[in-house]
Amino acid sequence: MMGSLGAFEPDTLYEGDALALIEKIPDKSIDLILTDPPFAIDFKAQRLNYNRTGSNVIEGYREIPAEEYAEFTRRWIGQAARVLSANGSMYVFSGWNRLRDILEGIDAAGLTTINHLIWKYQFGVFTKKKYVTSHYHILYVVKNPKKYTFNKLDHYPEDVWVINREYWKGKKKTPTKLPQELVQKIIRYSSNAGDLVFDPFLGSGTVAVVAQQEGRHFLGFEVVPEYVSFAQEGLRSR
Repeated sequence: MMGSLGAFEPDTLYEGDALALIEKIPDKSIDLILTDPPFAIDFKAQRLNYNRTGSNVIEGYREIPAEEYAEFTRRWIGQAARVLSANGSMYVFSGWNRLRDILEGIDAAGLTTINHLIWKYQFGVFTKKKYVTSHYHILYVVKNPKKYTFNKLDHYPEDVWVINREYWKGKKKTPTKLPQELVQKIIRYSSNAGDLVFDPFLGSGTVAVVAQQEGRHFLGFEVVPEYVSFAQEGLRSR
């Protein structure tokens, strides 16, 4: 049975700073954390990346200054470790640019890395003098390496996932959006029906939407009001 969330209600999205809100979550109350945090790479939200129309991208994206990113990362991962249940797991997305900060934050929090997954998608941003980046890193970590949820859905589950980005041609969208197929795969592997899935950097709300579809409870934080409204609409329209 799901425990108390203190000041929060399950199956609810909250607007606000994740670092401030996460401190109010009780210890050991979250079964699975799945999140795509800011990357501190001077991301241009309106730029015509990924074959999208800039005018369709919802404004408001907030980046973390590079000089603050290491401390920001240590703080939120430390809190994430605190709120994970004894057998809880976490998946953190990262570009290669700030991967070291994520890894150091995981070590500082006392979490154990189970796998270093690679998500390969179908296109990246055009470059002239370096290789095009067309993948993200996904750090799969747990609190207790001897006991955690892992539903072996495939006989031979590999650590490189080739999953295409979703096209939302002509539709409003947030600057970054995880494919539902990718989120669904993680949720099915690392949680069970009735578990609580948490995303402290909710963005488009995909984690909440897929958790609801898969019979899990969800909790999400997002600092940009427009993104919260977008995510809530996604939950209402399913």
